[in-house]
Amino acid sequence: MTAVIESEEHKALRSAVAALGKRFGRDYFVRTVAEGKPPTELWSEAGKLGYLGVNLPEEYGGGGGGIAELAIVLEELGAAGSPLLMLIVSPAICGTVIARFGTEEQKRAWLPGLADGTRLMAFGITEPDAGSNSHRITTTARRDGADWLLTGRKVFISGVNMADAVLIVGRTEDARTGRLKPCLFIVPTDVPGFQKRPIDMELNAAEKQFELVLDDVRLPADALVGDEDAGLLQLFAGLNPERIMTAAFAVGMGRYALAKAIEYARDRTVWKTPIGAHQAVAHPLAQAHIDLELARLMMQKAAHLYDIGDDIGAGEAANMAKYAAGEACVKAVDQAVHTLGGNGLTREFGLASLITAARVTRIAPVSREMILNYVSHQTLGLPKSY
Repeated sequence: MTAVIESEEHKALRSAVAALGKRFGRDYFVRTVAEGKPPTELWSEAGKLGYLGVNLPEEYGGGGGGIAELAIVLEELGAAGSPLLMLIVSPAICGTVIARFGTEEQKRAWLPGLADGTRLMAFGITEPDAGSNSHRITTTARRDGADWLLTGRKVFISGVNMADAVLIVGRTEDARTGRLKPCLFIVPTDVPGFQKRPIDMELNAAEKQFELVLDDVRLPADALVGDEDAGLLQLFAGLNPERIMTAAFAVGMGRYALAKAIEYARDRTVWKTPIGAHQAVAHPLAQAHIDLELARLMMQKAAHLYDIGDDIGAGEAANMAKYAAGEACVKAVDQAVHTLGGNGLTREFGLASLITAARVTRIAPVSREMILNYVSHQTLGLPKSY
C-alpha cells in the first residue's frame, strides 16, 4: 500500500517504522491499556531510532525532515496496531512551534529531548467553553513585574501525566487596544498552581485525558514562546501539523482494521467459499481501501505544502485531509467489524475497541462540521452563519 509518489527515502522510512510497529503490535498496545500504563517502551525505542524527532532540526538532535516524514511514522505505527497519540502533540505541535518561533534557549532546552523521546510536552488549547472556537479562550496571562501569572482551565488535554510541560494557549491584553490576543506559554507540570485531574473516558487509550486548572501559575518571562504580537500565526503553525498528523493517525487505524477484515474474509469459509469471494463483502472493503488511499493523498499534499512553507495552502489541505481521513477511518473500522460479524465484537479479534477510537478522528482536534465551515468560507467564499 505504498504510494507511487513517495521518494525512495520515504519508502525506506515507511518500511523501517513498519518493522518497529510489527515488533510491538496490537498486543502490546492492548496490554498497556489494560495495565493503565503509557506506551513507554515503544516511545523510547522510537526515540532511540530517531523516529520521534524526524521532523525537528538536525542542529537540535532531530532528523531534519518535516511533517511528511513524521506522518509516515505515525501512520505505519497505527497500521501495525500501536499508534502513538503523543506523536501528534509533542513533536508535531509543540516541537514545530518551538522550532519555528522559540528562542535559542527554548530550542536548546526542549528540542533535543522531544526528538529523542526523553522529554515530552502536552498541548493545552481546549476549554470548557472554547472548543473549535479558539477566539473564546478565557485562560489569561497578566504581567507581574518581569513574570507572567497564568489563570484558567483546560479540558481534554492528552498525556499530561507523561509530560514534562504543557504548551498552553492563553490570552494577554493588547496594550494598545485593550483586547485579548492569543499567546503560547511553556508551563512545567510541576509548577505551583498547576493542577491536573483525569477525565473518565469510555475510550480505550494508553494516553489519558485531563482537565487542567491554572491558578495564578507564575512563569518567568522566557516562558512565552515567540512574539507576543504574533500569537495567532504561531498558534496555527501548530494546528496545521495537528490536523495532518490526525489524518495519519486515522489512515493508520483504518489500514489496521481493513487488513484484519481482509485476512478474515480470505480465510472464513461458508458453503465451501471464502466470504471474501462474495461482492457484498468484497466491494465495501474495496471502497474502504479506496477512501483510505484518497485520504492519504490529501494528507501527503497537506504535509508537502506545510513543509515548503505554504501555510495558507497547507491550512486548506490539512483540514481536508483530516476530514477525509476521519470519514475513511470510521467507515473502514465499521466495515471491518461488520465483515467479522459476531467475531468483530470479541476481544480475541480486537476490532470492537476501534469503533470508539475511530469516532475520535471525526471529533478531534476539530469537528467535521467546523472543517466544512472552513471550506465553505475560506475555499468557496460563502458567507458565515455565525
